[in-house]
Amino acid sequence: MREELVVACCTDIAGKVRGKAFPAVQFEKRIRRGIGWTPTNVQITCFDVIADSPFGSLGDLVLLPDEAARVRVDFEDGGPVEHFALGNIRHTDGRPWELCTRSILDQALERLHRVTGLTLLGAFEQEFQFRDRAPALGDAYSVAGFRAERAFAETTVAALAAAGIQPDTFMREYGAGQYEITIGPARGTRIADNAAILRELLKAVAQRTDRKITFTPIRDPAGVGNGVHIHLSFLDGEKPATWDPAAKHELTATAGSFVAGVLKYLDAIVAITAPSLVSYLRLTPHRWSAAFNNLGYRDREASVRICPVSDISDVARASQFNFEFRAADAAASPHLQLAAIVHAGVQGIEEGLGTPDATTEDLSLLEPEALAARGYVRLPQSLPEALERFASNPTVTGWFPDGFADVYVKHKNGEMAFLKGKETAEVCGLYEQVY
Repeated sequence: MREELVVACCTDIAGKVRGKAFPAVQFEKRIRRGIGWTPTNVQITCFDVIADSPFGSLGDLVLLPDEAARVRVDFEDGGPVEHFALGNIRHTDGRPWELCTRSILDQALERLHRVTGLTLLGAFEQEFQFRDRAPALGDAYSVAGFRAERAFAETTVAALAAAGIQPDTFMREYGAGQYEITIGPARGTRIADNAAILRELLKAVAQRTDRKITFTPIRDPAGVGNGVHIHLSFLDGEKPATWDPAAKHELTATAGSFVAGVLKYLDAIVAITAPSLVSYLRLTPHRWSAAFNNLGYRDREASVRICPVSDISDVARASQFNFEFRAADAAASPHLQLAAIVHAGVQGIEEGLGTPDATTEDLSLLEPEALAARGYVRLPQSLPEALERFASNPTVTGWFPDGFADVYVKHKNGEMAFLKGKETAEVCGLYEQVY
């Protein structure tokens, strides 16, 4: 005998999805009433250590599940139904809690719409690796490599469809046991919701098929890392608003200013978009990730890439056209990642920045003076450096609610304290376990 439970949950600073379960028959009541939540939960690091917290044992909050972000997937394998709903954390008087990642994203999107009148459209691509099966040599990008995980892929695609997410592609990637899954675009907050739901459904499929997967930014310092690629464009009502065939790089003036803002403030927001110690082993030249604050035209080592469009597609060019943020990984909350990107982009629009030039060469070959002369900087090369650039930039910290920057840095300091004195290989192994 069993009674179905649903988990009300949220993404947090550690990039985890945490929550509480309650009987599914109570869902309508819980939408209004919520479930109890504790402020200090925000300081639980990915290693389950509580970092320095300004809240201690004090305070009470409520987590309100959102019907629009509710997922119910019956795998029809005799096991429990996968049932959860993302939501927002609020004060007991109903005000958004200042450290709620989903509310922070809502506020960033409201700023975008207030300044531009536009709606954000986008999707997260997700790379991950199987931990429990050695890949066959020569399987990268191959049909044989896909065939080895066909059952996993087909179960995942069915689960996504059942959750209301449009499946797109599933492929064997380059790294050891590495795969990539892409999904269709969504609007606004749902972009980040879908990223969190995607990861949870991948984990659910892995558990039900007795598999082990990891989204860690990098398993082996000598190997290939797992990135998150965030594709973005804009809508004006229902009309695509990113492509202008007569403009520089075919970006509308607004889109160009948005990209320029992202690049201007990238070195200060990468502490949020790539927030683990091992993230910075991946963000190095020649790893097909990102190492500089540059725009690239179809360049997979640029931090922001203008993506190709197909002239033979039945989808209009304006609807295909988008740009991709590449300095990100799955150690982060997708809601925080997207909030930081949106705020940086809107800042660029408010400052009237012009569309940046697109690089066509290897920036790692240039001297710092040559980079600086062209407005490029090397991204932080460690998490402590990234946190220092974040905390010391009043424009960036000012985008977030009061107290957020201090709590965020303390959280990450607690995470690093757990790893102090450990060798790189052990650190990589620990991140592999928790992500």
